[in-house]
Amino acid sequence: MIEINLLPSRESANAQPQCRPNSQRHQHILVVDDEFIIRRLTSEILISAGYLVTVAEDGAAAWDTLQQTPYDLVITDHIMPNLTGLELIRKIRAAQMSVPVIMATGHFPEEEFANAPWLLPTVTLLKPYTFEELFGAVQEALRTTAIGGDQPAPATNWQSVPSVGETSSVPCFPRLNC
Repeated sequence: MIEINLLPSRESANAQPQCRPNSQRHQHILVVDDEFIIRRLTSEILISAGYLVTVAEDGAAAWDTLQQTPYDLVITDHIMPNLTGLELIRKIRAAQMSVPVIMATGHFPEEEFANAPWLLPTVTLLKPYTFEELFGAVQEALRTTAIGGDQPAPATNWQSVPSVGETSSVPCFPRLNC
């Protein structure tokens, strides 16, 4: 687990947000994926939209992090070494943590969820997904788990993400030529 702003040398590229962050309460998101490029791209996109992001390279690292820090949302892959996304969700549910979970995966464990429907994630996102689908899933997960009517602020102008070939100044995504 690492804070995206404190990247060690193996993830040394600057990940500071280049867009004005969301002026409302910042939601803290834990991104869990064993693939470096997916983890990095997802975190940079969310940072650009004003979210606070921590990354973990597998479910075991994510579980350790969840023991120490509360999060507003977990976005996890499924197939990972040490602890799968499904096993991570199982631990989260067993500990009665109220954090919503997005399973962003290329392999959805249908049979496992059919046998244990209480483990279903809040939102499922199948890879490959677009920036718009990612932001939509994040907003849906945060909105459906808001407590006491305290609706979380949506990501800054996520609907204005340009289509391929279009240009837009908001939101900007670092190092993605926007």
